[in-house]
Amino acid sequence: MNSTRAWEILKDNGYKKTDKRELILDMFSNTEKYLTARDLLTVLKKDFPGMSFDTIYRNLSTFVDLGILEETELNGERNFRMHCESDHHHHHFICSDCGNVKELSICPMEMLGEKLPGYEVEAHKFEIYGKCPNCI
Repeated sequence: MNSTRAWEILKDNGYKKTDKRELILDMFSNTEKYLTARDLLTVLKKDFPGMSFDTIYRNLSTFVDLGILEETELNGERNFRMHCESDHHHHHFICSDCGNVKELSICPMEMLGEKLPGYEVEAHKFEIYGKCPNCI
C-alpha cells in the first residue's frame, strides 16, 4: 500500500490529515521492514518533543483497524508494516535481526485443512522468523 491510498482510506473513514500521521505513514512507506512504536518515537521526538507512546499506539491501532498496516509480534514487541497489496494469498519470512521481509507464496492451510474435518477456519496467520542471508 502506498501513502496516497492510506490517506484515501483515512479520509473515507473521517480522519483528518495531521503532521504526525503524515510522518508515521511516510516512515512506513519508505521501508519494507516492520517497525516498532519505539522506532517511530525515536524519529518523531525530533519534530514533536512531547510525542508519547499513547499517541503513537493510538494511530497505529487505527491504521491496523483500517487495513493500512499489518501487525505481528516479534521478540515480545508489537511490530507494524504497510499492508501488502499483493493480488495473491501469501505469508512472510521475517528476519529477527534486521526486520527484512520475504514473501512466501505457499500456505500451510492447504495441508492443515484436511486435518480439521468439520471445523470452519475463519482466518489464519502464518509467519516464519529467523535470520536472512545478510544477518547470518
